[in-house]
Amino acid sequence: MAIAIEAITTLLTVAGLFYLLLALWGARDFVHSWQKHRRDVGYTPDVSILKPVKGVDPRMYAGFVSHCRQQYGGQFEILFGVSRLDDPAVVEIERLRAEFPEVAVRLIECPERLGTSGKVSNLIQMLREARFEHVVINDSDIYVAPQYLARVMACFADPQVGLVTAPYIGRTGERGALTVWSRLEALGISTDFFPGVLSARKLEGGIRFGLGSTLATTKTALERAGGLEALVECLADDYEMGVRIAGAGLRVELCAEVVETSVPAYGFRGFVEHQLRWARSTRDSRKLGYVGLGVTYALPWALATCVASGGALWSFSLLSLVLLVRMAVALTVGVGILQDGQVLRDLWLLPLRDLFGLGFWIWSFAGDTIIWRGERFHLRDGRLTPVQ
Repeated sequence: MAIAIEAITTLLTVAGLFYLLLALWGARDFVHSWQKHRRDVGYTPDVSILKPVKGVDPRMYAGFVSHCRQQYGGQFEILFGVSRLDDPAVVEIERLRAEFPEVAVRLIECPERLGTSGKVSNLIQMLREARFEHVVINDSDIYVAPQYLARVMACFADPQVGLVTAPYIGRTGERGALTVWSRLEALGISTDFFPGVLSARKLEGGIRFGLGSTLATTKTALERAGGLEALVECLADDYEMGVRIAGAGLRVELCAEVVETSVPAYGFRGFVEHQLRWARSTRDSRKLGYVGLGVTYALPWALATCVASGGALWSFSLLSLVLLVRMAVALTVGVGILQDGQVLRDLWLLPLRDLFGLGFWIWSFAGDTIIWRGERFHLRDGRLTPVQ
């Protein structure tokens, strides 16, 4: 039995090592492709930015301001959608309109609840009010650079592109708003999640899903893909939008423009709830791929191999090799591509982050319940059902 366990953990470690090398290859391919095919930012179609909001999130107003300060050659408008006009976010939106009177900022009340996902329900109602053919959808707390809109929309110069999405980093708070749990989540985004995106891009010859940090598309592409109405029961609506647009024969483009999202000052419970929701959402979205995700945690498997082998010298050599390559992935992707300086600050937490990642992967198979904005749901085949 001991020999069998040792053999299994060794095989899983080696498989994880190959995955890490694939992630490095995917990172190289992504950088090379964007250096070779630099987009002409002269293509600037008019665009409507749709931002569904609920409540006030950390750094939300700073994100709003960053969208108003776009250096963009075409016209753009920003539509904020709320379910109720007494939502606390309305005060922040009115403040924005007063600070940037030259920007077309509109507040859209979305009183209808068209399905389980309040976010998608609001987006359906906001899209009806959008003036322009091109639309950009992103979350309420997304912070962008002044050239964001120009660089994202430039991808549509190719008429085969139906959706443009973008990588993101998780920005943690400072001092009192900084917890070890928020640091672990931000570290995972830059050194675990996005390397996985680059690996999928390399294996599949492109990506066929979207990331909620940026979903830029057109009304025509959405219509060809079945419309937003088809997503109203989905938890991973960003992922599904990309799947459906790719299925409609259009290309999904991963832009090199990096944006920021805010990571709350999680306590342990909040961290667990969010990570488990993320894990079960991914499990339902990419069923076969998710089963194989367990082998990607090479560092925990290498540690298990050291224990299973009784501390054999060769197992520590394997652990050293895995640690070296894992650090290379974290630095290449997190620092080199995403320019996330927080990775250097928290690099010592990487083994703990990977141990948690493997634990959440195992735990995700133990049920189908998730907690989203304080509400409890069952998740089956990507669709949400409220828990009674």
